[in-house]
Amino acid sequence: MKIGIIGAGKVGISLGYVLRGNRADVTVIADRLPSALETARGFLGADMVYTADVMEVVGSCSVVAIATQDREIAGIARSIFEAAGDLTGKLFFHTSGADPSSILSPLDEKGAHLGSLHPLQTFPDIESAIEVLPDTSIFIEGDEKALAALRVIAGNLGASVHTIAGKDKVFYHLAAVFVCNLLSALMYSGTGVMDRIDVTLEPFLPIIRATMKNIEAKGPLAALTGPVVRGDDKTIRSHLAAMKDMPLHREIYLALSKMALEMVRERKTLSEPEIETLRRVLEGGEKA
Repeated sequence: MKIGIIGAGKVGISLGYVLRGNRADVTVIADRLPSALETARGFLGADMVYTADVMEVVGSCSVVAIATQDREIAGIARSIFEAAGDLTGKLFFHTSGADPSSILSPLDEKGAHLGSLHPLQTFPDIESAIEVLPDTSIFIEGDEKALAALRVIAGNLGASVHTIAGKDKVFYHLAAVFVCNLLSALMYSGTGVMDRIDVTLEPFLPIIRATMKNIEAKGPLAALTGPVVRGDDKTIRSHLAAMKDMPLHREIYLALSKMALEMVRERKTLSEPEIETLRRVLEGGEKA
């Protein structure tokens, strides 16, 4: 299958690089920005077609990956629909985590198969994306023929493949945001507290690594430790008092501590009176 890519960003370039490295027939990449195409050329080499015309990709390839920003995908599909003739047998897939393949739906009216392929990974830059992509979980969805082709493509990436229903994409992406993006925000919140005592993140890295190791080994429920698990309302009150002039940190602390309390309830490690004491402290946290 000849594969073309629309979108010369981190995802598009890394997909092309890894697929070509595994001898997949990636022949053309399109982007409206000349600078993006020049960046792509530096990674993918001279034996590719680099173009600003998405229809050059559509016309020359049986598989088209739309690896643009999420907000651009539906518009690209619509422009292809308006410009293309018969698309019977062609596969179009996008790389959005949140959107189902149905956002490409105008194209199936002309005979195309539709799917989505999302690497469950964080890509801060192209180099790191290329490095981690082969060890990444890939989630795919789409029609039957699209899924068959996407399994082959994901296999060429060297990744583990998981199938998901289109209706579940928003929850899948929401879960990814919680465990990845918001985790970074949580760590940033911690550094804001560290700044109060002129301490850097570095000495906290061992406990962060140990926590992640425990989560991987035992799951988040069993890995949870800290004052909520111990029923230590005195420490929680002191934390809340220390954050009187840090309203956003207090809000985050209270929300996550309430979640931790639900975890403790599920673990059944505290008595109901102990849980009720913590609940009252956390519910009244804004006044603590």
